[in-house]
Amino acid sequence: MIELKQLKKTFNKGLANESIALRDVSLQVNQSEYVVIIGANGSGKSTLLNLVAGTIFPDKGNIQIDRTDVTTWKDYQRSKFIARVFQNPLQGTASDLSVLENFRLAALRTQPKQLISGVNKKFETLVKDHISILKLGLENKIHQPMGTLSGGQRQALTLVMGTMDTCKLLLMDEPTAALDPRSAALVMEKANHIIAVKKLTAILVTHNMKDVLQYGNRVIQMKEATVARDLNAEQKAKLQTEELYRWFE
Repeated sequence: MIELKQLKKTFNKGLANESIALRDVSLQVNQSEYVVIIGANGSGKSTLLNLVAGTIFPDKGNIQIDRTDVTTWKDYQRSKFIARVFQNPLQGTASDLSVLENFRLAALRTQPKQLISGVNKKFETLVKDHISILKLGLENKIHQPMGTLSGGQRQALTLVMGTMDTCKLLLMDEPTAALDPRSAALVMEKANHIIAVKKLTAILVTHNMKDVLQYGNRVIQMKEATVARDLNAEQKAKLQTEELYRWFE
């Protein structure tokens, strides 16, 4: 599903604050794999995610998604098959618009733009059906402004919005960092359910040790701008909290 070849990325090149973010990183992620990436600040994990998303471009290297070379594609060109959930719930939704209007905007991301692109009963029913998978009763609040909902509810809805149509790949960059523990657990549970039901390929960047152990079928540790460890499902199943903490000693 994803093939990264010898990716290099340096920020502020030639300046006093030059920072090497990635050093010759090569990585392959298979279809329906759920990869959890962990690492200290500055290890390169978010840079890797941003390169896959197309918000930044590599200095060198190649990015293929679903056997298509997307190295030079911008983020909006990749948005037809990539959904992303950010750290801040406010970043993925428009507060002043209703839940339904937010879904309309999300749907336009993957459809041809037309003069008539309003909301009809068919679309409203479709949105309710998709939201109902969350089992939070939010399908009954689709006409409420998004800003009236909690951060956890908004993150859960962002997950649904991003994966409604042609999404093949879900990228999550510390999606629970701004949430309280209860909301964080809810969002991770719902994300896990959606990934399983839709058979998505997913990458989660997190600092949460518990999430590393609980979610995904592969774990990667980034360290000093490269991949330090790459554990498959069998190895990950044997991973203990103590060993995980030792990675950061």
